Amino acid sequence: MSFFISDAMAQGDAAAGDPLLGLLFPIGLIVILYFLMIRPQIKRQKQHKALVEGLSKGDEVVTMGGVAGRIVDLGDNFAQLEVSDNVVIKIRRIAVEAVLPKGSLKDL
Repeated sequence: MSFFISDAMAQGDAAAGDPLLGLLFPIGLIVILYFLMIRPQIKRQKQHKALVEGLSKGDEVVTMGGVAGRIVDLGDNFAQLEVSDNVVIKIRRIAVEAVLPKGSLKDL
């Protein structure tokens, strides 16, 4: 008999109960992970996709890099932004982070 190591006791039929009970905790963790992390991310992706598809010529937008401008031309994958008088840059459509209310660029 050792003072540091406890004696192992064999568990007969008590451990061989319901095998699904042992899976309850991992399944519960997966469900919690889905509702706290995966589902909100999917919702944000859908909102961003709707925002990008709803872009139109003349919209005032801010890109993920912080560039603000007015859309002067739209393509399938790219958009051209006028960031100043006679200064036009080409960006990817998915880089648009937000659409500003009309007249916002005059305030900047």
